[in-house]
Amino acid sequence: MRRTVRALVWALALFLVPTAAFAADGASAGNIGIGAGIAVGLAGLGCGIGQGITAGNTTAGIARNPGAAGAMFVNFILGMVLIESIAIYGLVIAIMLQGKI
Repeated sequence: MRRTVRALVWALALFLVPTAAFAADGASAGNIGIGAGIAVGLAGLGCGIGQGITAGNTTAGIARNPGAAGAMFVNFILGMVLIESIAIYGLVIAIMLQGKI
């Protein structure tokens, strides 16, 4: 029950925050700067967690089956590249927001 209530509160917050953001006529430079910082911060946080999980699982998989290290390494590099692209998207969004100041 408690988990369901928590999920509903987060869903409500996710639906109301964009509505409040679009309600303003103009954004001040401080708000845009905060938005740029949040964009880079959340992208970096998510990518750091994803890369840590990917590296840990790949290392564990290679330790269990050293013969499959070559195939795992290719998938590992491809996964890291895709994860890192998300961080780059966050950086691009932040740069675009900074251009609005």
